[in-house]
Amino acid sequence: MENMLETAMGYGMTAYEVALAWIIDPANWVQFALLVGSYLAAVVITRKLNPKLTQLLTPTQGNDSLLAKVRRFVLLFLPLLLPLLAFGLTAIGEQVTRSIFGSGEVIAFGKRVFLFLAVRAFVRDMLTDPMLKALGKTVLVPLAAIYALGFLDPLLLWMETTIIPLGNMSFSLLGLLRFLVVASIMFWLGRWSNDQSTAIIEKQEMRPATRQLAAKAAEIAIFGAAFLVAMNIAGIPLTSLAVLTGALGVGIGFGLQKIASNFVSGVILLLEGQATVGDYVELDGGEAGTIVRMTARAAILETYDGKWIVVPNEDFIVTRVVNYSDSGSANRYDVSFSVSYDTDINRIPDIVGPAVAALDFVLDQPEEPDVELDGFGDSGIDFVVEFWVNGIDDGKNKYRSHVRFAIWNALKDAGIEIPFPQRVVHLKGAAPALPE
Repeated sequence: MENMLETAMGYGMTAYEVALAWIIDPANWVQFALLVGSYLAAVVITRKLNPKLTQLLTPTQGNDSLLAKVRRFVLLFLPLLLPLLAFGLTAIGEQVTRSIFGSGEVIAFGKRVFLFLAVRAFVRDMLTDPMLKALGKTVLVPLAAIYALGFLDPLLLWMETTIIPLGNMSFSLLGLLRFLVVASIMFWLGRWSNDQSTAIIEKQEMRPATRQLAAKAAEIAIFGAAFLVAMNIAGIPLTSLAVLTGALGVGIGFGLQKIASNFVSGVILLLEGQATVGDYVELDGGEAGTIVRMTARAAILETYDGKWIVVPNEDFIVTRVVNYSDSGSANRYDVSFSVSYDTDINRIPDIVGPAVAALDFVLDQPEEPDVELDGFGDSGIDFVVEFWVNGIDDGKNKYRSHVRFAIWNALKDAGIEIPFPQRVVHLKGAAPALPE
């Protein structure tokens, strides 16, 4: 017990002597005073500059010019003004104390703290993307805190010497962390670049299939380049991936045949433009609907009742596909109707044709509405009217329904009877006597 007490007293005396030496050292007091003064000066300067910079950098409402976008972007950095200004003033003070006293540990610690505050403000106030904000909170802020405490160099040395084996490859813990950080940033840059390139491509005058192909090619090129840059920055040699790429090739050759086939079929569809987003198609298997999306593996069809059908791209290549709206071409429909045998059928084309042509969705090219005699039915004389429209007759466009309304009204106005089914019954023999 006495030995423990003596040891504790020894540690206490050592701490007391260190604290006393620090207190009576004028260099430490000067550093502390410069540190406080730098912070107070930064606060005063920031309060003066913030309103003026905000007014200068805020563009007028509704201004979307390039200069306005640059000003809005620079305005985002205002939360960093205070800690960075304090960091800069403290760095000047550190140079002064080192030149006069030959030491500057106290003010150097304060400078690192200001840098930590700048990093924390950057992550908290400037980063809006969820992935980058999570990366900043889990990696950037802890590293800045460790740097402020002065433990960053020993930590990096330990991570550099800690090796993680992975099959024929091995990575240091620092290299793995560097790869994760760089890969996350490059993935974010790739996603941002892909969004920008897609927006630019969508504004170009080209066929929808060509636009989709260009967007897919840009996406593959951007993320491929991002992957290679991330591997290079992280210090991972591409030759170390030879085994992985070989296994991937074997997997594609055996287990991923359908995926590879659908991917190639999707590229062919985009190149040929035989079917693209917005077309109404019908396949041999009975699938029918409007193409609402085309991916690398399949096309998604939306039916009249809102259901989505996922059709592999290969089916568009190896089976017969009927495209009702390729390149916005017109489609022809027909509607059948009947009139009674008492009707002067020579009047029917002049009555029904103009009534159908008057509908706003009926085209006069490539042909005007055509009324044809279709046959002599059991109950009446059968006619059919053929007409052309842009689009297809689906749940949104009730073309045939509107045409039937027009035919009914035109025949009623002309006093022509639309027959209902009739049957003639012949009775053989004497008629049965009716009961009294």
